[in-house]
Amino acid sequence: MFHYTAETAKTPEQAIEALTENLKAEKFGVLWQLDLKEKLHEKGVELDSPYRILEVCNPVEAKRVLSENLLVGYFLPCKLVVYVENGKTKIGMPKPTSLIGLAEDGSLTSIASDIERRLSACVDKSI
Repeated sequence: MFHYTAETAKTPEQAIEALTENLKAEKFGVLWQLDLKEKLHEKGVELDSPYRILEVCNPVEAKRVLSENLLVGYFLPCKLVVYVENGKTKIGMPKPTSLIGLAEDGSLTSIASDIERRLSACVDKSI
């Protein structure tokens, strides 16, 4: 499976607040947030459910992977999403190990595994 997704009883806003705090503990900052539902509404397209995309970065880790392979920048920054599906708030992300596999550079696998473990833990703590 290419993603990691968890369900929470929190509202999307509560989930984002908890996620942001948990990311800080792992030295990941939220670079920006996109409210996709609102952006589509501005363009005259309606999306029924809240859908927020957070782009996050740990600068030390970003430098580490880019120093190994500049093509990995195509996957940066890391994305986390918070959305509502069937009345349930979900927090998810594409797995860094799945993305790094596309680069076909085995030297990056352990770094991607570490980042995936840390981001997944942030998601789990946020539910």
